[in-house]
Amino acid sequence: MIIPLDELQALLAQFPQRRIGLVGDLFLDRYLEIDAARDEISIETGLVAYQVTAVRNSPGALGTVMNNLAALGVGQLVPIAVLGDDGHGDDLLRSMQELPVDGQYLVRSAERLTPTYTKPMRHAAGEPAVELNRLDVRSREPLTPAIQRQVETHLRRAFLECDGWIVLDQIPETECGVVNRATRAVLQELAATHPEKLVVIDSRRHLGVFEFGCAKGNRAEFLGAVGEPEDASDERAMEAARQLAERTGRTSFCTMGPAGILVTHPGGPQRIVPGIPVEGPVDIVGAGDSATSGIVAARLSGADDWTAAYVGNLVASITVQQIGTTGVARPEQVLEQRRKMEG
Repeated sequence: MIIPLDELQALLAQFPQRRIGLVGDLFLDRYLEIDAARDEISIETGLVAYQVTAVRNSPGALGTVMNNLAALGVGQLVPIAVLGDDGHGDDLLRSMQELPVDGQYLVRSAERLTPTYTKPMRHAAGEPAVELNRLDVRSREPLTPAIQRQVETHLRRAFLECDGWIVLDQIPETECGVVNRATRAVLQELAATHPEKLVVIDSRRHLGVFEFGCAKGNRAEFLGAVGEPEDASDERAMEAARQLAERTGRTSFCTMGPAGILVTHPGGPQRIVPGIPVEGPVDIVGAGDSATSGIVAARLSGADDWTAAYVGNLVASITVQQIGTTGVARPEQVLEQRRKMEG
């Protein structure tokens, strides 16, 4: 499947007019650049003390989707998330200053930790950087009733303000993130009341509990959602995608690695929109989020599900070629990638 270049240009031209809501777990990604040549021995412990020469902060998890949407030219992003009233939260907000974010619905509380992935990157001369053990910071208990009420109030106020919504459930512990049972209930009510709104669901561990919206995930997440092992066959993955589409009454989008994106209509057709071949080394970190961004921005700009999946594939084919970083794709890169396929 290849869509005409002028059709793709017309879609991309619509992105700046889109206002997209996002609800879920917004992380700070903090990269610590370590110079191996500067290692010291700690006098107190006798252990090697790594020397950090630079710190890079960027929005992660829900923020990765936001980075991708902003790079694609989406006009405004409206996140609903909970941050701690802490330094990590301050750094996260600073890292979003260049993004087109309406931050009025962000909740900050001294009762929560700002979710943070700290990633030490050790650099030795003549060798590729090595990522050391990640350090994770997050609250591991449910939202307090007061914070939960704020999230629900923000959702009810913001839902109709946005063209469509992305729901990102990143926290693996049950009921400990923003997208918990109570939040899902409000989202389900709003989605039922306003069926014209596109709501796309992305959940690492809990995709199977959603009974509304367009399920979007990778094959392992779809298989897990119906109780199948992650290494089950593609046929099983296709059946899982059909089950979720039937359950929600909405299209499901299942990424199948280099093969592309499996698009399943409830009670209707199911087929894989082929992936875009790329040459050389690839880094798949963040590829799913970039595909989500392309799918949602395209659907909200008038594309059908198949075309939206194709745009998602185009975007992901660009980001996977950006090694050692969570990449993004800009409209001019998307168009150039499409032009390469003319031959």
